[in-house]
Amino acid sequence: MLNNYGHQALDIEINRLNLTDMDIYVSGFQNCKTNHSFGPAVRDYFLVHYIYKGKGKFIVNNKTYHLSAGQGFLICPDIVTYYEADSNDPWTYAWIGFNGLKAKTYLEQANLTQDNPIFSTTEKENSIKKIFDKMKVVNDLKKGKELELLGLLYLFLSKLIKDNDNLNSDKENPKEIYLKEAIKYIHKNYNRYNLTVSQIAEYIGVDRTYLWSIFKSYLNLSPQQFLIKFRIDKACRLMENKKLSIGDISRSVGYQDPLTFSKIFKKVKGIPPSKYKKETDNK
Repeated sequence: MLNNYGHQALDIEINRLNLTDMDIYVSGFQNCKTNHSFGPAVRDYFLVHYIYKGKGKFIVNNKTYHLSAGQGFLICPDIVTYYEADSNDPWTYAWIGFNGLKAKTYLEQANLTQDNPIFSTTEKENSIKKIFDKMKVVNDLKKGKELELLGLLYLFLSKLIKDNDNLNSDKENPKEIYLKEAIKYIHKNYNRYNLTVSQIAEYIGVDRTYLWSIFKSYLNLSPQQFLIKFRIDKACRLMENKKLSIGDISRSVGYQDPLTFSKIFKKVKGIPPSKYKKETDNK
């Protein structure tokens, strides 16, 4: 019988569940017999099946998916699902169950969701199959099993995310891809004192003039104007921190000289950063 302390300790343990980025719940491998099935039922974690050979069907949200070797399906928490091996060519599959704070985010990045629960592998050297092969071996370990499975799970999700990014890249306009990459690079490097437009262009692999034309076409700003605006916007957010001086903020957004920063800030915002900060402090 649990006393109050026991109940409290149990509540703490339960509340810790899913507070890590990713946790392994189950993993396994099975040669299914004819018409072997599971469900209708729900899980309280994400469960991915990968089909090695054979056929079967997966039913979720009143949709039936007929699947075969090289494909897989996702079961989401608290969703009723049913799956069954084919009557003539029953499937063989591996599975891994997991949850955690970032589980849903990683799956969404891989375009694997409740509404899109199927994935397929078409490459000759099937790296996803190799990952599940390794999971089969790891399942027999007595020590370090969960940690190795977690590493393989990250590899699996990373592969799906890369495949999804490549698929989306093929559909996107190349100019939009260059623009996104340039903005991403600025976001990560805006606080560098010596950041130049030439460096940005070189990083994404285009000519500086071509990069200028892309920015003007989509944003009606030059890359330099965008960089300045980005830095000043960041500076305005930092102004909310009363502990930071103008010099601190200047250096934090890529301007080594506070005087230069002040001139640029006033040109963009119409008032000196000192006045802007004073107004922000008084709010």
